[in-house]
Amino acid sequence: MNERKGLLALLFTAAVINYLDRQSLSVAAPHIRQQFHLSGSQYSYIVFSFLLAYALLHPFAGRMLDRLGTRTGFALAMVWWSLASMAQAAAQGVISFSAVRFLLGMGEAAFLPAAVKAVSEWCEPEQRSLGTGMTNAGIGAGAVIATPMIGWLILKYDWRIAFLISGTTGFLWLGAWWFFPHQRAPFMRSATMAAPSQMPWRELVRLRPVVGLMGARIISDSAWFFYLFWLPDYLSAVRGFNLRQITSFAWIPYVSALVGGLVPGPLTSLLLRLGLSFNAARKGAIYGSAALMPIALGAAFVRDAYVAIAFVSLATFLIQVWASNLFALPADLFPSEKVGSVYGIAGAAGSLAAMLFTLLVGWVVDHFSYTPILVSVALMHPVAAIVLYFTIPELSSKSLTSGHAK
Repeated sequence: MNERKGLLALLFTAAVINYLDRQSLSVAAPHIRQQFHLSGSQYSYIVFSFLLAYALLHPFAGRMLDRLGTRTGFALAMVWWSLASMAQAAAQGVISFSAVRFLLGMGEAAFLPAAVKAVSEWCEPEQRSLGTGMTNAGIGAGAVIATPMIGWLILKYDWRIAFLISGTTGFLWLGAWWFFPHQRAPFMRSATMAAPSQMPWRELVRLRPVVGLMGARIISDSAWFFYLFWLPDYLSAVRGFNLRQITSFAWIPYVSALVGGLVPGPLTSLLLRLGLSFNAARKGAIYGSAALMPIALGAAFVRDAYVAIAFVSLATFLIQVWASNLFALPADLFPSEKVGSVYGIAGAAGSLAAMLFTLLVGWVVDHFSYTPILVSVALMHPVAAIVLYFTIPELSSKSLTSGHAK
């Protein structure tokens, strides 16, 4: 369906813009830390502020999307975070950076719930890993674009100009999104069927699959946020990279993330053609990517900086294979009018954990080194996979939208 392809293209583009805005600070971080004389702990407070808002607003964003609908909710979120991204250009230190990053986190909290909800409305169960994969590929593409683009703008002009330009991109997207024919979504429930979205959060969090999704994200989300917000600083502080070298090489792990986001759709289709059940195909990708993650331990111990980047690139690839399938589970397990709320609750849990973890990163970096952090992020996903194994029921492409997951 051409409209489905158009929807996927819009989600991909929104993901690029989202991560361009989000990643701009981490690319500029070595430059900003030097200009304002920020320690690792002080930089962690800025990252913490973003993740605090991101975590707190996640469940509210999901509920907002379920009530307002994907079209309106997504548009409001894009306007909010684009303005917040531009406001970073006015920051003068830890407090002001923390304030504008908090506002950015508020707006961006709606992005993935909106994307997953849109996928649940437009894609059949077997295609949802493709839909979430396209979104995650856009995440990787945004991070790839951000590194050379923001680095070049800083070198050519100024970091404030970089924030202003990245923030304006969201307004270019709004027109196409607003005029897209959302009412034709084949899996969108009618207004008379909206009552289930009013299920209280306290009831949702008692459902075993929701507990499992929350637990898995509490354990694993910190790894991606570490690579997203701390990788340029790691390359500067540990590997001795200057801004030109960061601009030239720090994008490589995000290319791997982009590829990792594209793999799950074709992989699921291949496994289904080979005779595997939908349950085995989805969970096989989740457990397989988690089992391989400890290979990324090599980044903590190799001497060559470029070999370390290769290990980090493997990690970001596997994280996105994992995430593309994990993020599809709410749509697999619940009807579309509950997807935003379920994803929001799980996302909030993961972001709260990442928020606390980033404070730990700042303290460990100031007092020890990056080595303990690199070791811990390489081991998070296998543990998270164990949680999923004991909490997520068998998936069936014929019954996933019944909403009876217990």
